[in-house]
Amino acid sequence: MKLPIYVLDAFTSEVFRGNPAAVVVSERALPVDLMQAIAAENNLAETAFVVPQGSIFTIRWFTPTVEIDLCGHATLAAAAALRKFGHTASDVIDFTCASGPLTVTRTGDRLALDFPARPAEPREVTPEVIDALGAVPAELHQAKALMAVFTSEEEIKTLRPRMDLIAKQPGYGFIVTAPGRSADFVSRFFAPQSGIPEDPVTGSSHCTLIPYWAARLGQTTLAARQLSPRGGELWCEARGERVTIAGHCAFYLKGEIVV
Repeated sequence: MKLPIYVLDAFTSEVFRGNPAAVVVSERALPVDLMQAIAAENNLAETAFVVPQGSIFTIRWFTPTVEIDLCGHATLAAAAALRKFGHTASDVIDFTCASGPLTVTRTGDRLALDFPARPAEPREVTPEVIDALGAVPAELHQAKALMAVFTSEEEIKTLRPRMDLIAKQPGYGFIVTAPGRSADFVSRFFAPQSGIPEDPVTGSSHCTLIPYWAARLGQTTLAARQLSPRGGELWCEARGERVTIAGHCAFYLKGEIVV
């Protein structure tokens, strides 16, 4: 069986920045073990598997080690690939997934994700969290991932967490965030428990970051930067139970896999 595969860098307009994602398009759903094997072979943070279902596309996401229930950058990459390579001509692409319906809309030169908001609840900063981060956050919150809030962008840049201890924390990953100098807020995301020590740019973490910073800053539109070594830019909007996460994609590779 031959399948088209595309690799794009999401949340950036430049190749070799942002977060690389693979997109595999097939006429029918592939076996789970095959999708996991392909994702492991690709060895990228996520591989998206897309199947056309009339005007809607089903989408699933796999890291090299596990399937996840929501992924922003690979959904952005999937929408860009579907448009560029003739799988759809629509400016609005509807996906269905384990987390419900998702929509990606082309707005100018950006693609905008319509994702569910995942507000976090305050938690006590524990010694285990401090040991894992190697620093003391000002606040700790929890949604599907833990989120530690610091006071400065420099603290986020210089943070050197212990991945073995991060992996023992609850949730699928660990967000760290602070007010930004060149953006409204900055963040990083660590998910060794999901096979990703540090994710370059994370759409799903912004489902939690956007409600927090919108409430704290008193504004619904926000500019965000993720401070991984590759870096990325996101344009965000809080809309109650939903959030908008927009960005660019840079195309890197088009090919064919044989399985």
